Amino acid sequence: MNAQASAPTRGDAALIVAGPTASGKSALAMLLAERLGGVVINADSMQVYRDLRILTARPTPAEEAAVPHALYGVRDAADAASAGWWRGAALAAMDEARTAGRLPILCGGTGLWLSALVNGIGAIPPVPEAMRQEARALAAAIGAAALHARLAAADPATASRLQPGDTQRVIRAWEVLQATGEGLSTWWSRRAEPPAPWRAAMILLAPPRAPLRAAIDARFEAMVEAGAAEEVRALAARGLDPALPAMKAHGVPNIAAALAGRIPLARAIAEGQAMVRQYAKRQDTWFRHQTIVPPTRLHTIHARFADLAQFSEQERAILFAFIDSAGLTHRTNRA
Repeated sequence: MNAQASAPTRGDAALIVAGPTASGKSALAMLLAERLGGVVINADSMQVYRDLRILTARPTPAEEAAVPHALYGVRDAADAASAGWWRGAALAAMDEARTAGRLPILCGGTGLWLSALVNGIGAIPPVPEAMRQEARALAAAIGAAALHARLAAADPATASRLQPGDTQRVIRAWEVLQATGEGLSTWWSRRAEPPAPWRAAMILLAPPRAPLRAAIDARFEAMVEAGAAEEVRALAARGLDPALPAMKAHGVPNIAAALAGRIPLARAIAEGQAMVRQYAKRQDTWFRHQTIVPPTRLHTIHARFADLAQFSEQERAILFAFIDSAGLTHRTNRA
């Protein structure tokens, strides 16, 4: 087969496995890749960093060897990843999968990245550094919730798409509004990058809250037992900018504080678990209320399975029936 891939057409198909953290996405993506002859492509903004395999629950080396994986651990913690970078890398990985006759399976819970792929990216102009600093200072002075309230008064369309506690995105929306006089929602409608030319179906895992919270807490403890603290120790020793995404990964600031003797490790674990539970709640809210694309363009099944460790035969049958109805089962099983 010619190594030069032809341009994708609207007939090209991809599968998205999305949902909150610890909902079983990776296990399901592995299962589907084995069954359908797929490539699991990372769509998690923290799993792109090679420094934090354990703490970000990246697939293990054995799992990566079992089926093809892409975009896991491909960036250094000092090199911040953006939605724009990921979109280009994901499209390239999807194209490579298609050339190899495999089904691209995008797996992750970073909704804004998935939206950047499926919807495209808005043409947002650069914001002067002085205005960025002013927005950060204002947020520090009055708090993210108050800044969100100001944003809601000036740009309700954008504010309605953001959580008041999502400090970074609220600051970003405010600085863009101040710098350009137009809200992010307006800029998002002006596409710098068009929607990906792929036909996609999405399995959205939406487990009940109680088992998800239990899974989050158990997994965080298992991460610490597996060596997450040593990962954080090595990362902290590099003296990187604390504003980098990898330095703010769930558990990193807390475990770093414990390693420095500022708090007990038990407290760091409890705080880390709470951070992840809050993040999972925000993810669930985003996926329920922030439709990635109109339903006519993205066929979605909401899978509210309670057992996050494995999928029953009945649940598998439901998922494969959905995949078959979306026209994704013509691929040859190469597992």
